[in-house]
This record gives sequence, structure tokens and C-alpha cells, in this order.
Amino acid sequence: MEHVCQIVVRSYECDGYGHVNNAVYLNYLEVARHEYLRALGLSIDEMRATGIGLWVARVSIDFRSPALPDERLTIRTAPLKRARIGGILGQRIERGERLVAEAQITWVSVNASGRPVPLPPVFAREGLAP
Repeated sequence: MEHVCQIVVRSYECDGYGHVNNAVYLNYLEVARHEYLRALGLSIDEMRATGIGLWVARVSIDFRSPALPDERLTIRTAPLKRARIGGILGQRIERGERLVAEAQITWVSVNASGRPVPLPPVFAREGLAP
């Protein structure tokens, strides 16, 4: 499953060089992941109520080309790997046909104490695995 999300670059997200600040890409990727989980029927609030969370354990981003104010970006999210307590999501940020950035997000399922646990069956959706 690949999920597609669109974001428009806001001027205040840009740095002194006039393009999106590298730290802002983390926000873009997170917005897209939340929409991806929502499309799978996974509610952050529902998971939190059961004491389960999906935490980001690692982020790796390769920046390819700058994004500028008012540009429409497409963020594609898809599972790359699934393990017993987590997995890896691939995310691509594109502007038209041009690749802006590519990321791999390692996530882990944790309990209310923040300890890694297997994702309960009620939350183990097919879209979290490649």
C-alpha cells in the first residue's frame, strides 16, 4: 500500500537561503505518516487509550533538491519492512516529477511505559507490512 499526501510550502518554513529548512521536512514526514495511519484505520488517540504507541526510533533523510515557498509537495508513504515489534516506512517527497527528499523511518510499538512490545492484533494492519 502506498499512501499519498500533499502539502503546500509556507513561507515561514523557509530559511535564510529561501528554501524549506531541513528540520521542517521532519514535520512534513510526520503529517504524512499520521494521514497514512488514519487511512489504515489506526487512530493515535485509540492507540494511546489502550496504552500502545508507535514511536519513531530512527530517521534517515537524503535531500535531493530544494523546495520553495508556495510549491505543492507530494509525500508518498509505503511500508518497506515489518518486524515483530516495528518496521520501516519509506517516504518520498516530490515536487512534480522531481525528487525533493527521500526518507526511511524506523518505528517501534511501545507500551505505556515506553517499552517495546509486539503490536496488538487489533492494530496490526496489513498496510504496515510490504
